[in-house]
Amino acid sequence: MDDWLLSILMLAGAALLVGGVYILRKGTNRKQGLLMLIAAAVMFANVGIWLIPAPQANAPVESSNSD
Repeated sequence: MDDWLLSILMLAGAALLVGGVYILRKGTNRKQGLLMLIAAAVMFANVGIWLIPAPQANAPVESSNSD
């Protein structure tokens, strides 16, 4: 996966995290703040899942040149 896409997701997750905490501390809209925190957690989890290396058993089969 392209590194720039993961970087954008991390920046968006950080922005959602900061915004959610700000809204919760301000006390104006609790539901929106909680949803922003949940969305940030989902983004961070997605990036974490994409960065986990695949096991060797699922690696593509290499062609052998045993002619």
